[in-house]
Amino acid sequence: MKRHILKIILGLAVAINLFVWVGCSETSKNRGNSFTEEVTPNIFKGTDTERIYQAIEAARGKSNLVRIPRQNANGTSIWLLDSAILLPSNMTILLDNCTLQLSDKCRDNMFRSDNVGEGITDPVWNHNISIIGTGEVTLKGASNPRATGDYRRLLTLDTQKELEKGNWRVSYGTDAGKEGMKQKGDWRNNMIVMAYVKNFKLKNVNILNSHAWALAFERTWYADLSDIHFYNPEMIDVNGEKMLSANKDGIDILFGCKYFRINNITGMTGDDFIALSSLDVFPDVPKTNGDINSSTVTAGCWSGEVDDTEDIVIKNIDCESVYRGVAIRGSDSAGIHNVYIQDLIFKGLGQKHEAILLGGQGYGKKSVAGKIRNVYGMNVIANGKSLLAVESPVHDCHFSNGILTNSKGEGVVYNIEKEEVKNVTADNWGATGSR
Repeated sequence: MKRHILKIILGLAVAINLFVWVGCSETSKNRGNSFTEEVTPNIFKGTDTERIYQAIEAARGKSNLVRIPRQNANGTSIWLLDSAILLPSNMTILLDNCTLQLSDKCRDNMFRSDNVGEGITDPVWNHNISIIGTGEVTLKGASNPRATGDYRRLLTLDTQKELEKGNWRVSYGTDAGKEGMKQKGDWRNNMIVMAYVKNFKLKNVNILNSHAWALAFERTWYADLSDIHFYNPEMIDVNGEKMLSANKDGIDILFGCKYFRINNITGMTGDDFIALSSLDVFPDVPKTNGDINSSTVTAGCWSGEVDDTEDIVIKNIDCESVYRGVAIRGSDSAGIHNVYIQDLIFKGLGQKHEAILLGGQGYGKKSVAGKIRNVYGMNVIANGKSLLAVESPVHDCHFSNGILTNSKGEGVVYNIEKEEVKNVTADNWGATGSR
């Protein structure tokens, strides 16, 4: 009965606003990247989150398109979200010169595929989801977030005090110390989460101050990510004070991701700019889908070749990071292969780390020889500690045309016995002196 009433209300709202759409159709056509057949949250009542959800329900199976405009009907030019926008299959969200921000009440993602979440233990595949920005689009974390950081970070109200005491596995959050509130981070701190999705597109957005990873992909196939800018430092300003917001990766490509195209990504992150990770840090602990005590919404373990990460193309990256430009890490038998990196400019903040990492130690069992293989990199300019670090027994990896602009760095650093790697080459790859 309630569903029937909701359909009637939505039908009346659409009919009333049809006059507005028709009257503005000529203007919409002239705007270029806008649509005349559309649903916007401005025709609905409720909170910003509720209105966007109603718009998605109204568009589902019809236009399959929701346009979020710059101007909010509540008189502001910002859309403030109290919980995640859940995206079904065959849905396009058109972000039209708008700003979306997580509210200080929110402890959730900004966008998530609707097939996964807390307690969803047997997710099905979603298909054909797009988030497309036109004009200037900004996606922002909360001004005063309830939680930040990964699942091993304890929330605190004074990160500097904890760091001075040597407690470095902490992260800021106003839920710290509150009874009944989870006291560590988890996957809800990642801004955009797509899992078990085939055909996903994200284009033309600026991402500021996510609460942990900005973009997290799990078991996603055929993804196209382009024209994305990050401003994601570890230290955030909260009421005039600097607080640690930990594990601020840009793009994380995790277990079972395949057929990715990543192009024209710029900006700064407090952790790895792009990470390809298949890591089971605690292999003796059972992993399940929908576990809130995890940094991934699906099971964080390798379950066979279907969970290999493969066929990833990364091009035209201009980044600053305290950590790596591109980090490739796998544990035990998890496979990562057929990765192509081209045209990477990396500024290592503090020059502590390398532009590209192959391997990674301290994340569970050592990677089996050859499970990371067929990684290619070319045209890399960096001022980090080195151009490339090898930390696992990788096979058949080839690099060419690398310039390290600081004279003290090295082209390749092996943090593993060279005899353990097989067929790794680096041609025209080394230091050239300071800029």
